[in-house]
Amino acid sequence: MIATCGSARRSLARAFAAPDAGPVLLFIEGAAGLGKTHLLRELAELPGTPDVARLWWRCGADGGRPEPAEGEVWREPTLLLVDDVHRADEDELRRLRRVLAGMEPGSAAAVTYRPEELPVPGMPLGGSAMTYPFRLTVLGHRLAPWDEDRVRRAAAEVLGESCTAEAVSALRERTAGVPRAVVDLLAMLREQRPAFTGTAAEVAAAGVPARLAELVLSRTYAVSPAHRPLVWAAAVLDGPAARDELIAVSGLGAVPGSDALLRALESAALAELGEGRYGFAVPLAADAVRDTVPGPVRQDLHRRAAGVLSRRQPVPWAAVGAHHRAAGEYRGWLRAVEKAAESAAKSGRHQEAITLLERTLATPGIPPQARARLAPLLARNAVTGLRSDQTVEVLEQIVRDADLPPAVRGELRLDLGLMLSNQMGRFAEGWRVLEVAAAELREVRSVLAARAMAALVTPYWPGASLDVHRGWLIKAAAAADDSGDDAMRTAVLANHVGLAMSWADPEAWDLVERLPVQSTDPACARQAARGLCNAADSAVWLGFYRRVDGLLTEGRELATRSGAPYTEHSASGTRLLQEWWTGQWLGLAKRCEDFVADTADMPFLSSDAYVVRGLLAVAQGDWGEARAWLSQRGTFGTENLPVPLGATAAGAVIRLTLARQEVADAAEQARAAWTVVADKGVWPWAAELAPWAVEALARAGDTATAHSMVRDFAQGLGDADAPAARAALTWSRAVLAESEALAEGRPDGLPAAAETYRKAAAAYAELPRPYSQALTTECAARCELAADSEGGEAPAHSADPAGPKALAASASPADGHATTAAAIAELESCAQHFTDLGAVWDATRARALLRTRQPAKKGRPPGRPSHSDQLSPREAEVAQLASSGLTNREIAATLHLSPRTVEQHIAGAMRKTGALSRRDLTHRL
Repeated sequence: MIATCGSARRSLARAFAAPDAGPVLLFIEGAAGLGKTHLLRELAELPGTPDVARLWWRCGADGGRPEPAEGEVWREPTLLLVDDVHRADEDELRRLRRVLAGMEPGSAAAVTYRPEELPVPGMPLGGSAMTYPFRLTVLGHRLAPWDEDRVRRAAAEVLGESCTAEAVSALRERTAGVPRAVVDLLAMLREQRPAFTGTAAEVAAAGVPARLAELVLSRTYAVSPAHRPLVWAAAVLDGPAARDELIAVSGLGAVPGSDALLRALESAALAELGEGRYGFAVPLAADAVRDTVPGPVRQDLHRRAAGVLSRRQPVPWAAVGAHHRAAGEYRGWLRAVEKAAESAAKSGRHQEAITLLERTLATPGIPPQARARLAPLLARNAVTGLRSDQTVEVLEQIVRDADLPPAVRGELRLDLGLMLSNQMGRFAEGWRVLEVAAAELREVRSVLAARAMAALVTPYWPGASLDVHRGWLIKAAAAADDSGDDAMRTAVLANHVGLAMSWADPEAWDLVERLPVQSTDPACARQAARGLCNAADSAVWLGFYRRVDGLLTEGRELATRSGAPYTEHSASGTRLLQEWWTGQWLGLAKRCEDFVADTADMPFLSSDAYVVRGLLAVAQGDWGEARAWLSQRGTFGTENLPVPLGATAAGAVIRLTLARQEVADAAEQARAAWTVVADKGVWPWAAELAPWAVEALARAGDTATAHSMVRDFAQGLGDADAPAARAALTWSRAVLAESEALAEGRPDGLPAAAETYRKAAAAYAELPRPYSQALTTECAARCELAADSEGGEAPAHSADPAGPKALAASASPADGHATTAAAIAELESCAQHFTDLGAVWDATRARALLRTRQPAKKGRPPGRPSHSDQLSPREAEVAQLASSGLTNREIAATLHLSPRTVEQHIAGAMRKTGALSRRDLTHRL
C-alpha cells in the first residue's frame, strides 16, 4: 500500500474507535529520506484521542524504553510510536516484540523502518518469528517518493518565479522524488549565487546535499575494498545498468563481480531499480561516490564504460563520447560526438545535436580534421533547426579558421549566409557572405555552389534588384544541373517558384505544379515543402487568398513529414497575414502574440506576426502599441524586414503619421519606403504602401512625385495578374483624383474620385479583403458628401481637413439629395463593417463623419439632447479613443473637432463614469 498521512491515521484510529476494539499494529516502510519520522509526528497528533497516552521509542538510541514491567500490560489507551526499528539490536528487538505482543484493546503502535537496512529482509522485528495475538490487527503502509506535481509545489514555495517546468523536471529526475533530497537540494538552489534562474543545467551543477552524500558514502565504504569497484562502476555509468554491464565496467570478473553486487545490495549502497537493472536509489548520489574514486581508477572505469555502452542498442553515442573524454581518449570522444549529432539530426532532435556540437567545438585544441567534420554538421543542424544568434557566433568564429579546407570553409560560409539572411534578418551581411561562398565553392563543390547561388535567387531581401536575382537564377539552375543532385534541383526550383510568384510571372503556377511533392527522398521533400510555402506566401501578397489554404496545408504537412521546422514556422507567419487581410480578426491579436512568444529566440521569424499585430493596433486605435509592434519592438532593425513586409509596415506608419497631421514627416517616410520598393522592382509589393504614400505626398503638395508614383506603379505592374496590387493601384488613383479636386477647388471632380474608390472597393470585395473594401467605400462616401455639400461645414477629407471648407462656398445645393442619401447609407454600412471587424478607430471616425450629415430625427425637441448621467454619443466616441491611448490632438483629427472640445468631452465622460484618470476611464468603459 502507498502511505498517506490520512490513510495511516484512519488505520490507527480503528484501535480507539470503540471500547472493545482490538489493538492495531501499523508497519510503515520507507527508504531513507521518504519522511517516516515526519509521518510519525503527524500520527502523534491523532485527532479525537485526547485521553490516549503517546509514548516514543527511538530504536538504537541511548536511554530507557517505554516498556512495562515483567508480566504487566498497559491498562490505559496508549499510542506507541516506534522509529527506525532497523537500527535496533537483537536485545532491543526482543523487548519490542514482547511489548507489541502484550498490547491490549484500546492501544495501537506505529513502527517505521528502512527496508534496505533490515538485518533480515522483509522482517522488521528481526529474524525470530513473532507470535501475534489473535485480536491484534497488523497493517502495512509503504511510503512513496513525491510525484512531479508534489515536487513542483515544494519548488514553488522555495524558488518562487524561478520555479520553471525545466527546473522541476530536473529536480524530480535527480532526486527520484525523495522528499529529504528534494528539500535539501532546493535549499542549496535558494542560496546559489548568482541567483538561480530555473535551468536544468543549474540543478545539475548545484552539487550533492551533505545529508545525502554522507548516507551514500557511509554505505559505499561499508562494502569491502575488494567489492567496492562495483559500486564505483555504478557511479560512473550514472544510471540503471544490467548486472553484466556493472561487472564489465568494474573489471572484477564474473564470479567476484556477482558477489560484489550482492554485497552492495545488502549494504544498500545500490538498489534494484527495475527488473535486472541496478544503480543508486537517488541518482544524485552517484556524483558523491564518483568524486571519491581515485583518478587513475576513475579513468579506467570510464574507458570500460565507453566500451560497454557502445554495445547497447541503440547506442547512446553522447554518453559514449562523455566516457571517452573522461578517460582521456579524445579521438574516441570526437568520433562519438559526431555519431551522436548525426543520430540526433536523423531523428529530428536538431537542438540536441546543436548543443552537443557547440560545446565540443568550443573546446580548445580540437584538431583541424575534427573541426572540418563537426563544423559542417553544426551548420546543417542550425539552419534546419531553430537556433540563431549563438550558432551565428560559432560559425563566424569557425570560418575565420585558416586551417579549414577551402571546401569546408565555403560550406560553412554558405550556411552562415543563410542564417544571417533567413533567421537573423541581417540581409546585407548575409548577401555578402553568400556571394563569397558561391565564389569559394564554384571550383570545389558544385552542389554547394548551386545552393549558394539558389539562395541569391530569393527576392525578399532589400538591396539587389529583380534583374540581379534573375541573373543568379540562371547560374544556379546551371550549377544544379551540373551537380546531378535531385535535391539541389528541387531547391533551385523552390526558389524559382518564389521569384516567379513575387512578380506574378504567368508561368509561376506551372512551376508550382512541377515541385516533387511525392518524392520519397527527405531532402527533396524538404525543398518541395519550402517551395509550396514560398508559393503560399507570394499568393498572399498577390491577393490569391482562396489558393493559400491548399498550398499552406500541403506545404506544412510535407515540412512536418520531412523534418523542416523552419519551414513550418514560416508557414504560420503566412497564415497570420492571410487572416489579417481576409478579415479573420477574432483572436488574431492573441495568435500573433503567441507566435512571437514561441519564436522568441529568433525574432526575425516572427516578423509577420509583429506587423499583423501592429496593423490590428492601428485599426483599434491603440497607436502607442501600434508603433511598438510595427517597429518589431526593437528586436532588430525594421530596415532589414523583407521588402513586402517592410512596405506594409511603412504604409501603416505613414497612415498613423498622417492621422496625427504630421504631413511633412509622412511625406519623407513615403519617399524612403517607395525607394526600397522601386529599387527592388517587384511592383506587386507596393500594394500596401502605395495609397498611403500617394496621399502623404499629395497632402504635402508634392503632386508631381505622387503622379510619378502612380505612373511607375502602373507601368511596373504591366499586365501582371496581381489582384491586390491592381486594387491598390485603383485606390491610389482615387486618392490622387480626390486630392487634386480638393487642392484645385473643383467639387465636380469629386464624383469621379468617388467612382474610382468604388472600383477599388469592388476589387477588394472580389479577393475578399473586407477591411480594405470598407476603407475605400468610406472614401467614396466621403467624396460624395463633399461634392453634394450645400454649404456650411462639409465633411473633412482625410488628406486635408481644410480643403472642404474652401469648397463649401462654391458647392451647389442642386439636387444631390439622392446621392447624399446613398453616400450616408454607404457610410453607415462601413461603420458597421468596421465595428464587426473590431476596427474601433475606423468605426468611430466613420460615425463622426455620419453625425455631420445625418438629418435630425423627427419629433426631437430643439436644442441639445439631455443625456443626464449617460454618456452622449460624442462623449462615448471620444472616451473610446482616449481609452485606446490617443492624445487629444489625435482624437480631434479623427473626429474633426478642436482639441478644446475633445478635452471637454473627456472631462464629461470621466465625471459621468466616476473615472479618476484617462487610464481609469478604460476600466470604467
